[in-house]
Amino acid sequence: MRTALVIGTGLIGTSAALALTQRGVVVHLADHDPEQARTAAALGAGTDEAPDGPVDLAIVAAPPAHVASVLADALRRDLARGYLDVASVKGGPRRELEALDLDLSAYIGSHPMSGREQSGPLAATGDLFEGRPWVLTPTRDTDTEVLNLALELVSHCRAVPVVMDADAHDRAVALVSHMPHLVSSMVAARLEHADEAAVRLCGQGIRDVTRIAASDPRMWIDILSANPGPVADLLADVSADLEETVRALRALQASDEDKRREGTAGIEDVLRRGNAGQIRVPGKHGSAPRAYEVVSVLIDDQPGQLARIFADAGMAGVNIEDVRIEHATGQQAGLVQLWVEPKAAPVLTAALKERGWAIRQ
Repeated sequence: MRTALVIGTGLIGTSAALALTQRGVVVHLADHDPEQARTAAALGAGTDEAPDGPVDLAIVAAPPAHVASVLADALRRDLARGYLDVASVKGGPRRELEALDLDLSAYIGSHPMSGREQSGPLAATGDLFEGRPWVLTPTRDTDTEVLNLALELVSHCRAVPVVMDADAHDRAVALVSHMPHLVSSMVAARLEHADEAAVRLCGQGIRDVTRIAASDPRMWIDILSANPGPVADLLADVSADLEETVRALRALQASDEDKRREGTAGIEDVLRRGNAGQIRVPGKHGSAPRAYEVVSVLIDDQPGQLARIFADAGMAGVNIEDVRIEHATGQQAGLVQLWVEPKAAPVLTAALKERGWAIRQ
């Protein structure tokens, strides 16, 4: 691939353009808002000048509701040898295109499984997709050359290609992305009018659950409008679990011992099923999840503290598998949780204590 045209210079389009530009591909940028394309160009994502002729690959990074119309226009104008979209929903746009009776051999659907809470070109980064799954949804009609161009794009972005059926993809993202986002928003909505004294007690747990609720509602309306059925089915299952959990909690309030036992059993059931599901979430680098031990270190909120901890861990020969930070309420301090292999935990603890760090047991 020598040339590309990115149509839609938001977070995903600009990030892909940055990655391609860094790999030496000549990238042309287009957007319904010319100012946004100019911003992406100023960031080094390419040029906002139109190409002289057909490019190797046109990447449509429009919202799901507009993907089919933008792709149809690009196909009719013969803008590229191959066409690809990066929308988070695949079945609907494909069926819309098929209804237009277009030759779709030069088109392949795709979805990079990466993003951020922020949107727009200023949030873009060339390494956004690195190590992340990038779903490709070819059909029997997809030209081999187009599939190869898509694979080359994924390689340039240092992502991991995953081939799926379009409708299977939509059911999968409803489960692992769309439904959790709505649940996160529902939990966060409980905080909108909560008492300030209660909100001040927020810890890492509520931050973890509500983090994705900070995303742009307009973007998510587009996404959910393109995949409402599978998301609604999953939420119906969650709703049934909620009803059972509410009944179990009410039973725990009863004076009757048998009802309280039923309530305990109901709560235990949902918690155990949660444990079983959480274990299936892939671990580091997409591998099977592994058990780690946590070494908790108290730090001051000052520049260089994290760098010192990582340097001291490196000197001790310990690899940090994951890290989380819990900030203390009302204090310029925090708790850094270092996730390490079980056998490395005592080594790291001893080394950090020796270097003056306060370890929380």
